[in-house]
Amino acid sequence: MSNPTLAELLIVACSEAFRGNGEIVATGIGPIPRLGASLAKLTHTPELLMTDGEAWLVEEPVPIGPRGYDDRKPAGYLPFSRYFDSAVWTGKRHAMVSPNQIDRFGQMNISALGGTYDKPKVMMLGARGFPGNTIHHANSMFVPGHSKRVFVEGEVDMVSSVGYNPARRIPGGNYSGVDLRQMITDLCVMDFGGPDNAVRLVSVHPGVTVDQVKAETGFDLVIEGDVPTTRLPTADELAIIAKLDPHNVRASVIKDNPSADRKVAA
Repeated sequence: MSNPTLAELLIVACSEAFRGNGEIVATGIGPIPRLGASLAKLTHTPELLMTDGEAWLVEEPVPIGPRGYDDRKPAGYLPFSRYFDSAVWTGKRHAMVSPNQIDRFGQMNISALGGTYDKPKVMMLGARGFPGNTIHHANSMFVPGHSKRVFVEGEVDMVSSVGYNPARRIPGGNYSGVDLRQMITDLCVMDFGGPDNAVRLVSVHPGVTVDQVKAETGFDLVIEGDVPTTRLPTADELAIIAKLDPHNVRASVIKDNPSADRKVAA
């Protein structure tokens, strides 16, 4: 097996977030989450549903990067309005997104950074669909650069999504659909499996230490015993990834895209 890159390890880690999800729409936003969802469908969870990113469900994941339109195998028409009715509002979707900030409650920010609500220092996308998505269906997160600027101390600058913060819960509100699952970063895998949905360290990537993760995270992590190492991709998985990403778009997502094992890279 050729030496896998960090991007390829992250694709496999992202795919594991969709393992056993059943017949739901798997949405990976960005190259690595999308490749992770596609890998999941082609390996351990074939019942996942996928779209071409436009208006069709597809039988097989569509490769990313430049391509023709004759390589799609449409399985059904799924325009924007029907997508909301059949997947989003019914909870039949698992999305993996890349927010600019995340806090210990899993609240995400894609809206604004710094300053005040009326005059932020940096204006970004706005909340978009995050409020509805996070209250109706499962969500995971992908962060290509793990740091305290992303995993912030305190609360995110602009709360763009529903999380587990009790201070943000409206009495009588229905929060049963809030389902935050995994956070995959260039250092580790985390989830919300600690007491009261606290962020828990699930695994560290090869060559990364627990202390490195703690130093780059702005809030305390739940650490249970010896933290395992994230597994490396198999030869079969690497072959599938290469087919799904023939233009090697994945290499551009991670700075310098080192070896999957940081000890080898050093």
